[in-house]
Amino acid sequence: MIRSRLKSLLPQPARRSYAQSGEDLIVRFIFEALRLPKPTYLDLGAHHPRHMSNTYLFYQQGSCGVCVEPDPALYALLKRKRPHDVCLNVGVGTSGVEQADFYIMTSRSLNTFSRQDAERYQSYEGQQIERIIQVPLLPVNNLISRYCQPAPQFISIDVEGLDLEIVKSLDFNRFRPLVLCVETLTYTEDRTERKRVEIADFVCGHGYFQYADTYINSIFVDQQAWAHRP
Repeated sequence: MIRSRLKSLLPQPARRSYAQSGEDLIVRFIFEALRLPKPTYLDLGAHHPRHMSNTYLFYQQGSCGVCVEPDPALYALLKRKRPHDVCLNVGVGTSGVEQADFYIMTSRSLNTFSRQDAERYQSYEGQQIERIIQVPLLPVNNLISRYCQPAPQFISIDVEGLDLEIVKSLDFNRFRPLVLCVETLTYTEDRTERKRVEIADFVCGHGYFQYADTYINSIFVDQQAWAHRP
């Protein structure tokens, strides 16, 4: 007993985060509390295999899932570096359109399907629309039913401007993740960014509560699952 208490007082090994603001460590804590150390995941706007990734920590621990990335170069990197995941070079559609213009920016983290956002980003110093390509789109529910078996326990959404539309299109009755991480901050370089509270309002209206907020991203947990955790 004394030895175990002394051990708890010793410095613990550092925990490495691959996410933008430590979101992956927060989500891991949630799933550990739910006794699910290897959750399945769906990463929408996966971007890079490791850098600024909300799911790579789980991949390292033996989880697998589906990574969706519209940028062909980033998709190729994901497919090469994360062979146990299903990687898709598509976008997520919400309006029945089968393909759309995708704006590839100087900073790949700002790639977007939104022409308005792309033109705004281009007004910032050092940013340009480098290419516009046509990318096929899949509705999120079709994507889950086709590629996610079983349905993902964790969904990460970072799609530069379309986050609310995708969240609204998700069928929470058929595909109910235990944890959602959604980008809820608009991006600007003049400090006029704002929190998109409408995303939190919508998600919490479907039986989730906001567990954490890193300013850039908000993390939501299913209320019933949390209330009945082991």
